[in-house]
Amino acid sequence: MKLYKAHGLGNDYLVLEEGPRLSSALAMALCDRFRGIGADGVLEPLPPDQNADYAVRIWNPDGSVAEKSGNGLRIFARWLSAERGAGSRFTVSTGPCTVTCRVTDELISIDMGQATFEPAEIPVLAREPLIDGDIAVENQVLRVTAVGIGNPHCVSFWEEPLDTLPWRRWGAALERHAWFPNRTNVQFARVLGAGRLEIRIWERGAGETQASGSSSCAAAAAAVRTGRLAPGRIEVGMPGGTLWVTVAEHGILLEGPVEPVARCEMHPQWLAARQG
Repeated sequence: MKLYKAHGLGNDYLVLEEGPRLSSALAMALCDRFRGIGADGVLEPLPPDQNADYAVRIWNPDGSVAEKSGNGLRIFARWLSAERGAGSRFTVSTGPCTVTCRVTDELISIDMGQATFEPAEIPVLAREPLIDGDIAVENQVLRVTAVGIGNPHCVSFWEEPLDTLPWRRWGAALERHAWFPNRTNVQFARVLGAGRLEIRIWERGAGETQASGSSSCAAAAAAVRTGRLAPGRIEVGMPGGTLWVTVAEHGILLEGPVEPVARCEMHPQWLAARQG
């Protein structure tokens, strides 16, 4: 088994370059930061369908499969362009979603499609769009906005500095809240000024992450939907760094850097022990 590792602002993924088909258990073992390589997810190339040039399955570190990952797709696009000769513009299918990727020397861009606030499309168990609505978590009522970017998100805006909040505990509770039947990614957001946001991220299946592309898109879309920011190019700051999200009438564009880290080969004994 051969793997390629890269990160987008500290949000790291493995690309399966060669080896057996992944299982939930094997994906979990690879993402283990103590007994495996360690990553926030694994990208498994798949045969493309008629709707896209390439295809990928996105594994979370808990062994579940994600519908979409902005940073994962940017890393996969960088790998396809640099290592598989895909060129500078192509499409990738994740199964539920198909996106257009653009690769330059400095930025990897993904057309993330339209954000949705319709409950059934996210999904969230609400009769009407949940926009700055109240949700009870640990005897605390939080105000949240539910948004779908091909995967589910829950955004909570605050005026206080984010690291003064128990956001990790709240994020873990919101991820598995009964209102979100497929669980949800969670963002705690603060507007810093015109066209600027900062967020903290609790990812479904991964927990706290340094950065997230789809989370940045969700927070930016929610900020525009609630009138906190105007449409256009929004700078989203995270512990790992900055991504840029353009929220426009025709859809959402995500832009940011990717840094290759390593290429490695799993030891046969390690692999045999985890394949049963």
